Amino acid sequence: MTRNLPRKRAAGRRPKTRSAGLRRASRALRDYALSFPGATEDLPWGERVAKVKGKVFVFLGADPVPGGPIGLSVKLPESGRDALDLPFAKPTGYGLGKAGWVSARFETTDDPPLEILKGWIRESYCAVAPKKLVAEIESSGLNSLSRRSRSRRRG
Repeated sequence: MTRNLPRKRAAGRRPKTRSAGLRRASRALRDYALSFPGATEDLPWGERVAKVKGKVFVFLGADPVPGGPIGLSVKLPESGRDALDLPFAKPTGYGLGKAGWVSARFETTDDPPLEILKGWIRESYCAVAPKKLVAEIESSGLNSLSRRSRSRRRG
């Protein structure tokens, strides 16, 4: 007689959870932010931020804990209004929302749209970084929103 018993997990392996997926997404966004020219990481207030030339271009929050949410805040001078139409986005607190900063938050049941979030990080970097560093991105062939390309679209 065969019984339907639960299978044992392989030693050292944990089941995949959405929470682990959020932690991977958070790491991917952090790594992406730090890949830009001159980008550095800082931990003011116990939360991760990415800076360029001493200016924050993305707030990444505290390290995600199992079962906990992730979030980020970015400066979106061009796409901010459209971003705020998304269900996971809202103006950043502390008055930063008035200056074009947008925050996004994801719970363990959510599936963060990484490509959109990476686009936001890129736009925020280009809004904050010196023109010389933004030019490095353009010359490297990365598809980015730079100050120069934005001003061409307006005029």
